[in-house]
Amino acid sequence: MTISNDQVFALQRAMLYGATIFLSAFLLFQVQPIIGKLILPWFGGSASVWTICLLFFQSLLLLGYLYSHWVVRFLSPRHQSWLHIAVLAASCLVLPIIPGAEWKPLGDEDPTLLILGLLTVTIGLPYFALSTTGPLLQAWFARERPGSVPYRLFALSNFGSMIALLSYPFGIEPFLTTRWQSWIWSGGFVVFALLCSVLALRGARHSAAVGNVAGVNPAHPVAPLASAPTLGLMALWAALAACPSLLLVAVTSHLTQHVAPIPLLWILPLALYLLSFILCFEHPRWYQRWLFVPLLVASLVAHGWLSTLGISDINIRWQVLIHLLALFTFCMVCHGELSRLRPDPRHLTGFYLMLALGGALGGGFVALVAPNFFIAEFELPIGLVLTAAVTFYVLLRDRKPYRIPRRALVASAVGGTALLGFVLASEQYSELEGSRAVARNFYGTLHVTQKGNEGDIDARRWLYHGSIVHGDQYLHADRRQRPTTYYGPTTGAGLAIELTRTPAPQRVGILGLGAGTLLTYGRPEDYYRGYEINPLVLELARTEFSYLADARARVDVVLGDGRLALERDAPQGFDVLLVDAFSGDAVPAHLLTREAFALYFRHLKPDGVLAFHITNRFLDLTPIVALAARQLGYGAVLISNERDDAADVYRASWMLVTNNAALLENPKIRAAMDTLVIPSSKVRPWTDDYSSLLPILK
Repeated sequence: MTISNDQVFALQRAMLYGATIFLSAFLLFQVQPIIGKLILPWFGGSASVWTICLLFFQSLLLLGYLYSHWVVRFLSPRHQSWLHIAVLAASCLVLPIIPGAEWKPLGDEDPTLLILGLLTVTIGLPYFALSTTGPLLQAWFARERPGSVPYRLFALSNFGSMIALLSYPFGIEPFLTTRWQSWIWSGGFVVFALLCSVLALRGARHSAAVGNVAGVNPAHPVAPLASAPTLGLMALWAALAACPSLLLVAVTSHLTQHVAPIPLLWILPLALYLLSFILCFEHPRWYQRWLFVPLLVASLVAHGWLSTLGISDINIRWQVLIHLLALFTFCMVCHGELSRLRPDPRHLTGFYLMLALGGALGGGFVALVAPNFFIAEFELPIGLVLTAAVTFYVLLRDRKPYRIPRRALVASAVGGTALLGFVLASEQYSELEGSRAVARNFYGTLHVTQKGNEGDIDARRWLYHGSIVHGDQYLHADRRQRPTTYYGPTTGAGLAIELTRTPAPQRVGILGLGAGTLLTYGRPEDYYRGYEINPLVLELARTEFSYLADARARVDVVLGDGRLALERDAPQGFDVLLVDAFSGDAVPAHLLTREAFALYFRHLKPDGVLAFHITNRFLDLTPIVALAARQLGYGAVLISNERDDAADVYRASWMLVTNNAALLENPKIRAAMDTLVIPSSKVRPWTDDYSSLLPILK
């Protein structure tokens, strides 16, 4: 079989477009964790940093799609090309993407505005240029090849995003420092800019309007909609894009906070979200209504009756699997219907603009609206109801004949959606009724539960963040000053405080106040200084627990990230500094770096003790602490205690780091010591420039 020169040129052209779009999507997803990790230690490492970054990325993506739509609609091919080459050139001038030290906070600025300003100056132009690539290059491709349907390039773009998503935590983060990552990424961006400029110069020679000759790609047999989209259709595009975006964030939050606080679990929902885009836009054969619509109904029913069916009581693996399969089904239906409703290439950029708008609205609803307006996590039920309503509307909008009368179908869809909303709302309210107090802010949902009545000798109260216990307290006057949970006298925390006591006043620092259990160790002459990032934790500790009110020692509490607060504080001369922030899925790595250790020891007395609470079901933080102690010349011991139900003390692991040789040889320490495993050669010390969870996953 002979291949003509025209066919060879067409293949080379398609490969050049494909390579450029793939590289742009890869770089677009890679830059997000890179820049986030670069600035994380500057702003306290809290979840708010990531959320502000997400807001910035979604906003800039929407702006990039708007730019693509504007230039294709209003500029000639020649002007499109030269304008975009200028954007690419300007983007290269701000490389490398390493933020300047002048952006470090001094402590009194608004961190939101400072982070947004830093991101705008550091990566604003490169990220904007990357975000324009998908819709703009697909429009140019359609212009060069009249009659083609370029939507498979969108599938390729999402494939590039998925490869970036999976490669970063497993193939890049464990081996490269963030500074090297930023330099390599910057080099990749220069390659992308050159490839995109070549395509722009080619496009300058083409004067045909996009899609002058509309047609059907034989490899993609479902014809795009040829007529100009109405406002109603554009709103439907946005709604179909918003629902899976909303569910992605809501399901991820629900899994990591209430089902299994497993580090890196967030990768799986996002990978399934991208996979659904890849399948639905690669070829229509992957989305079949006869298969996915019944699965969608089954998934909605399963979510609606989650507690009634007992699914919440089954093994964690099955819970995670059920939620992920349901999310994938929702994404396949919404994205599959989007693919069926895709327009002629003449309206391609407007289509992608609506997709970006819907994605930003869905993600923004969970990230910004829900924490500020909902006392509990109602976004998942709302997302399920909206998904049901939108998909049922799309299916009923189809004018194909049905065996069941149309009115009956409409009534069933409306009634089923209303019933789903009622059941989900009832479940949420029943959960609230079982709690003494529920509060929510940017850091998540906190709730307080109680067992027994105030006068009962065994009555207790618990503080939860998701499924993580942040302390509990006996309510009876004879027992409420008893240290419980992870802080009993036999734990590493209890031993560190007891064995550093002298007749002189003792100074104790606590990073992560929780309910305030550690304050029970204070004497009238002692001083305790707590650091708590979440103001709601402090509020509930004051209103629902009495540790703060009953404290015998003098107590000060500093609101804000512990590391940033310590950087601003004068040396405190602590006898003991306890760091308790590693029980959940989102480990604040900036509290375990070599630079953080140096800061801690600046606030400790020469013979003081640095105590880390490293109890975690999924991460082994022992080698990270041991390596940092070894590098700085300090001794380290692992203290593990068994569960004691009679005293309400949980099984806990603490590491004590100190130069106090007498304390390390104390018989109580020797008796409580656990075997300290020598760090594996695969585990590297963490710094502000390097950290990776992969080598320490259990």
